Amino acid sequence: MRPFLEKIRQSDGASWAFLDRVLPDGIPFEWHHHPEYELTLTLNSRGHRYVGDHIGAYDDGDLVLLGPGLAHSWASSDKINDAGPHRALVIQFTETWAGSLTALFTEMASLRHLLSEADRAVCFSPEIAAAVRPDLEALVDLPADERLVRLLSVFARLTRDEHRSLLASPGRALATTSEADRPRIDKVLEHLHANHREPIAIAELAEIACLSESALHRMFRRQTRLTPLEYLTQLRIGHACSLLIDTDRPIHVIADEVGYRNLALFNRIFKARREMTPREFRSAYRRGQHPHLAA
Repeated sequence: MRPFLEKIRQSDGASWAFLDRVLPDGIPFEWHHHPEYELTLTLNSRGHRYVGDHIGAYDDGDLVLLGPGLAHSWASSDKINDAGPHRALVIQFTETWAGSLTALFTEMASLRHLLSEADRAVCFSPEIAAAVRPDLEALVDLPADERLVRLLSVFARLTRDEHRSLLASPGRALATTSEADRPRIDKVLEHLHANHREPIAIAELAEIACLSESALHRMFRRQTRLTPLEYLTQLRIGHACSLLIDTDRPIHVIADEVGYRNLALFNRIFKARREMTPREFRSAYRRGQHPHLAA
């Protein structure tokens, strides 16, 4: 796993970004976050999605709207059609762009509520996802001006989805980061994500951020709503869940791989976070129950 802060670039001639990700070898687990909203349609792929403290299965046509700062990743397990690649159509836009849209057009006022729900990630119903899928697939071949018109039509239909659901627990998105704090928090988060399987001391993180330990703690809690230790634990347990779901590795091996050298400690922390043991969690997923429990 190599999580990161993703830097979003607008599409040429457009005020928002559109990506057509074609992945023949599968969608890799890449735990990351960014300050933009993201609407993702996943095609010809099934596996698991990880959003904040949510872990759930996805299938062909999965459509999710993510809010700014919400850590996430998709990880494929197999294709629907072996002859084609895994594919994800990804739309990304800033809070400023979305705010201008809802302020300028009275007709888009209902979009405000949908965007507020995106802080917890919105999973759209299969019926609505299927209805807007042709419009989203058509974006690939449209010029920038027609893409915008088509996207507004998609937004309008999404706001009317009465069966959409929220995925993550409240408060899992990163707080808005000041320009002064952004380089510091980014460096600390990138270090935590890249090295969460190793012992990490607060003094080490403070040195990376060029802050005292108390100042680091205040900044980190202000930006993530968690302490560094809580964030590290969330990373480790989330990684453990993906390994329990997607591999047959023994639990003691998984504990070691995610940073817990003591199996009893790993089992205790996992149960406190997921309300079941690692063995029970793996068994539940293999029975198709897909437990969604707060981390």
